[in-house]
Amino acid sequence: MSEPTREFLSAIWHGLGGDPASIARVGFTGCGDLPSVFAVSDLASAAVAAAGAALAELIGEAFGERVTLSVDRRLASLWFGFSLQPEGWALPAPWDPIAGDYRTRDGCIRLHTNAPHHRDAALAVLGVPPEKARVEAAVAGWMSDTLEAAVVERGGCAAAMRALCAWPGHPQGARVREEPLIAHRDRDDTDPAPWRPSRERPLAGLRVLDLTRVLAGPVATRFLAGFGAEVLRIDPPAWDEPAVVPDVTLGKRCARLDLKNPQELEQLQRLLCDAHVLVHGYRPDALESLGLGVEARRRLRPGLIDVSLDAYGWTGPWRNRRGFDSLVQMSCGIADEGMRRLGRDRPTPLPVQALDHATGYLMATAVVRGLTRRVASARGFEARTSLARTAEVLIAGPAGRADASWAPAGAADFLQALEPTAFGPARRLKPPVVIEGAPMRWDRPAAALGSSPAQW
Repeated sequence: MSEPTREFLSAIWHGLGGDPASIARVGFTGCGDLPSVFAVSDLASAAVAAAGAALAELIGEAFGERVTLSVDRRLASLWFGFSLQPEGWALPAPWDPIAGDYRTRDGCIRLHTNAPHHRDAALAVLGVPPEKARVEAAVAGWMSDTLEAAVVERGGCAAAMRALCAWPGHPQGARVREEPLIAHRDRDDTDPAPWRPSRERPLAGLRVLDLTRVLAGPVATRFLAGFGAEVLRIDPPAWDEPAVVPDVTLGKRCARLDLKNPQELEQLQRLLCDAHVLVHGYRPDALESLGLGVEARRRLRPGLIDVSLDAYGWTGPWRNRRGFDSLVQMSCGIADEGMRRLGRDRPTPLPVQALDHATGYLMATAVVRGLTRRVASARGFEARTSLARTAEVLIAGPAGRADASWAPAGAADFLQALEPTAFGPARRLKPPVVIEGAPMRWDRPAAALGSSPAQW
């Protein structure tokens, strides 16, 4: 294990109160670094290792075994990008034509417009049609902070580019630094019919209700599905994310519910009553407004493992702000630091959406550590984290290698068997972690959103 990987893994494991002995047995194979001024491959290896170590610990607690595991550094890095290679078809473009970085009067701003209502909000503020040149001309007349605030106020998503040194002094950056990497606590409610792990498929029979979308939450539940969890993802009626669905719905069933409809909200409540785990990415006030706040969830499902995330942290003026990985990179200084250190004239983000992926594996680690505690006590467990807090770990870590040589995924990185996804045949990357006696594999190919009924 490289020293930077060890530092990241220790920070993650310590953040969840883990026994250091549990990560001392993690082995690493493979080599290589994603080219970046930040240590992205070290973070990827550590995040995958933490989730794997949590599973090894669960097996040890349940069956009295010391389980070894190994993480492949190259595969972990590749899984932080896209995990599948279509055969005879192509993934849609990952970005809406209007999404991107724009020059303002005093710097740069990123508009995130993949969702139609977010695009409409940005265009309404700018007063222009959805034409790239018109958007560029309009943005050029704004100050970055003013435009960011106006788009957010309208219900859209935007982030002004800030310097790495400026974020700690920002009201939100200062609050994020005060938060734990993963806030967690045991609850005093107990499960009347506790779930128990299996040896070969450790999470078989575990019902995971997934209320997350792009991208960290789906990464977490994809990992859980790889070890046997029954994951049911719920989306709103019109939601779609076509560029990433084939990547992240592996192993899951996907349904739709309109939570503004009282009958469908009741169906969600019934699903929650029978779930063992809830993973959600709603803003801190959103579930409260649906009558599904923390106390309501405890009453509905005693003993629930309840793990959540948001973009900008759980305290501070931006705690309810919508956000995505690319926006957080702009806000906290990552994109500016890449630009500055590489001598470029445009924002230079990470080579992959590492904040999303790392946070996803942190969430999976939290779920499994909560399950381990519940094996002994049947008590509920809560944990929460944020993209912005994960960014703090990466920023505080060692420097990366911007000049690293990196080969794109090749035939040796993929499983031989074709996966019959709902979108066409594809090859999937080999699993990034190997746990003794419990192979990582998925029981279902990637599915389309809304392709299953909303039931267990």
